[in-house]
Amino acid sequence: MPYRAPVSEHLFLLEHVLGYDRVAATERFAEAGAATAAAILEEAGKLCEGVMAPLQRAGDLSPARLEAGRVVTPPGFAEGYRAIAEGGWVGISAAPEHGGMGLPVTLSMAVTEMMSGACLSLQLCPLLSQGQIEALEHHAPDALKALYLPKLVSGEWTGTMCLTEPQAGSDVGALATRAEPAGEGRYHISGQKIFISWGDHDAAENICHLVLARLPGAPAGTKGISLFLVPKYLPDADGRPGAANGVRTASLEHKLGLHGSPTAMLQFEAAEGWLVGGENKGMAAMFTMMNNARLGVAMQGVGVAEAAFQAAAAYASERRQGATAEPGQAAIIGHADVRRMLLEMKSSVFAARAIALDCAIAIDMAAATGDPAWAARAALLTPVAKAHCTETGLRAAETGVQIHGGMGVIEETGAGQFARDVRVTAIYEGTNGIQAMDLAGRKLADGGAAVFALVDEMQDGVQRLRGDHGALAQPVWEAAEALREATERMLAASAPADRFAVAAPYLEGFALVLGGWHHLRAAAATGGNDPRAALAQFYIRRVLPRHAPLLAQAGLGAADLYAIPAEALLA
Repeated sequence: MPYRAPVSEHLFLLEHVLGYDRVAATERFAEAGAATAAAILEEAGKLCEGVMAPLQRAGDLSPARLEAGRVVTPPGFAEGYRAIAEGGWVGISAAPEHGGMGLPVTLSMAVTEMMSGACLSLQLCPLLSQGQIEALEHHAPDALKALYLPKLVSGEWTGTMCLTEPQAGSDVGALATRAEPAGEGRYHISGQKIFISWGDHDAAENICHLVLARLPGAPAGTKGISLFLVPKYLPDADGRPGAANGVRTASLEHKLGLHGSPTAMLQFEAAEGWLVGGENKGMAAMFTMMNNARLGVAMQGVGVAEAAFQAAAAYASERRQGATAEPGQAAIIGHADVRRMLLEMKSSVFAARAIALDCAIAIDMAAATGDPAWAARAALLTPVAKAHCTETGLRAAETGVQIHGGMGVIEETGAGQFARDVRVTAIYEGTNGIQAMDLAGRKLADGGAAVFALVDEMQDGVQRLRGDHGALAQPVWEAAEALREATERMLAASAPADRFAVAAPYLEGFALVLGGWHHLRAAAATGGNDPRAALAQFYIRRVLPRHAPLLAQAGLGAADLYAIPAEALLA
């Protein structure tokens, strides 16, 4: 069955559950009301279904390749990217002064999810450009903005993020790429970067790299890192791609999935670059891009989970095998266990989508109002969304293979491709373990104020819904209280290792509680007598209870993790 963009799901969440009207009520986003949101998402849905989804399989069967130093993308990818660019989708949230639409991040993230469900390999390209646009908007000098932003926003040029080196993965402070002043505000960048998504390709006329490097005499570690904008082709006097810069594609990686996305090893050889964000302030500038990308990656997880669900549900409705438990139903969709798996997929996708869009709304409200409470909420939800939504993608893709049975491991069904493509989302832009550590460390540095404010909001909301939805409301209230108590135990742990040892289950339990709250609101919005209410009941009764053993681990500490020495693990 062809991919269907879940436009109605997004619009329901925005209008009835998450309070998108608050974003549209601000002066900054006054022109992005419900009618505009619907029009934007419907047009994006058409692009996803008609242009991007047909490229999904082609990207897997005909991977990007390096020929005589030139990267060739899969058939149709260059044309698909140009359709994205010409539609204005790269600059959907970029500032109007540089040619962008200036729309809320919430709508941009909804579009990101649908594009990811249609063809994740291709969607990666505009996502990276969007992150670079935001970093340049916040940190680049005016001259760089004037030259580069219009080209990036229009999609004529694309952007990358160059952090990782062979010896410096998550430990960015260990990077060795050098930057030497070359006069007139220019620098010469030399070093090697690996795992650069869309680091080279034939879909746009220029590629702009944001590169982390060290200046002479810079402090050790992350405090001595600067950020540079390094184009593949140096702009000429008219702002068009001119002479080739000192950037060479050494190789393309052979990957588990995302075969259509060219992942490059780039060699910088005295490549000309320009400073972004000030000397030794590269991490602050890069984190602007990474935070944008982390929510985008969360949406990638949701998008693949949605696509995997659609494929599994379609297969289950056609495959006939054995006697089903549902009267009149011959296909396996009538089997109780298959129905359980499908409902778990669908309800988990709904919860993950709601969490990510809730985070996006907080970002928009912070930008529109300047209220630090909104900024704190956005910061809190970003690691939760990135980790939980990508884990949802992994689980949904794996469940989709299971529903397909033996056909799930036959590549022609496409079920396996979802599992292979989505796997890296739990790793790139900060592994999910790092997201959990961020939640347990930096995000609790306020004494838990942001978490407790969110718990209060949930419990107050549950109280208002008890009268009509008591059977569903009570478990959600109790789960929120369990989250409060787990957070208090996390705060009581003084040693970082004691928090980090339970950070991952704490984050997952946190997300399950949020999912229950969003499902409860969805049930209330529909009156409690329709499939959405039934889905909420399934989630609250069967999925939400998993929060208990996860949150119970808060406070256990790290001692038992080290009770078995490393040598014994290797024996």
